[in-house]
Amino acid sequence: MKYSLPKLPYAYDALEPHIDAKTMEIHHTKHHQAYIDKLNAVLEKYPKLADAGLSDLMRGLEKLDMSPPDRKILQNHGGGYLNHSLFWTIMGPQKEPDKNLISRISQTFGSVAAFTEKFTETATNHFGSGWAWLVDDGTGKLDVYSLPNQDSPYLRGHTPVLGLDVWEHAYYLKYQNRRAEYIKSWWNVLKLL
Repeated sequence: MKYSLPKLPYAYDALEPHIDAKTMEIHHTKHHQAYIDKLNAVLEKYPKLADAGLSDLMRGLEKLDMSPPDRKILQNHGGGYLNHSLFWTIMGPQKEPDKNLISRISQTFGSVAAFTEKFTETATNHFGSGWAWLVDDGTGKLDVYSLPNQDSPYLRGHTPVLGLDVWEHAYYLKYQNRRAEYIKSWWNVLKLL
């Protein structure tokens, strides 16, 4: 399967003033596209994997018959593709609360406010580049943690529900080194809560 850049479900300037149009355009057309190009290049070397879903490949990454360097490329760039593909869809210019998700969050964390605090702390305290995640752990339970680089929760057998990109490329034009300010602002464009 050959992967392509998903179309954003909104204009590049739709998330302003929280996320600026130039950052969205570069993030989408340059960074996400680079992950896709390298993902497709490594998958071309393994035609037997062509029909497998990418999330399934990530779940079984260590068992794949690939060279260790190619496995690492798949981890990094497959994760980059999956992570960003989710990221674009959970944001939007208008709130569309997911009542089921809100209920699950409240049951797990006590309240949406308690979840927001925990998630914000996780994203803020992540060292270096990576992501903060709300995941379903496979047993129906929700959990919050961060992962480095473009590692995907699928590597742990978990299903990502919400993810926040805390790589500098997600915010540096507007927020420079002010990650905490970017994270606080991001809650305004998370459409599901």
